[in-house]
Amino acid sequence: QVQLVESGGGLVQAGGSLRLSCVGSGISIRNYNMAWFRQSPGKEREFVAVIRRSGGITNYGDSVKGRFTISKDNAKNTVFLQMNSLKPEDTAAYYCGAGTQITSALTLSRMYTHWGQGTQVTVTS
Repeated sequence: QVQLVESGGGLVQAGGSLRLSCVGSGISIRNYNMAWFRQSPGKEREFVAVIRRSGGITNYGDSVKGRFTISKDNAKNTVFLQMNSLKPEDTAAYYCGAGTQITSALTLSRMYTHWGQGTQVTVTS
C-alpha cells in the first residue's frame, strides 16, 4: 500500500521560512517523479515544484522560483520543500505527489498517481 505523509506546515509571518517533508512508504521515491502542489479554498491545485526521477532535475512554478527549493533524500525516502521569503499568497494546503509518467507535462496534477493528505501552510502579513 502506497502512502505519502506530509509534515512541516504551520503558521509563519511573511518573510519567514518553513521546510516541508514528504515521507513515502510502499514506494521507492527514487523511481518516481516527486512533486509539490498547493491548493487554496475555491482554487485549483497549483503546481509548485517537481524533482524528476531521472537525473534529479528540478522545475518550479513561476510564483515560487528563487524562493522555494525541492530536494530529496533517497535513503530516507523523503522529499523536502524548503520555503523561504514566504508571502501571504503562499497560504494553502501543500500536497506531495508521486508519478512515473515519462512526460514534459509534470506541472499537471493528473501526471501523479499517489498523493498525500496535505499539510497546511498559513502566512500572516
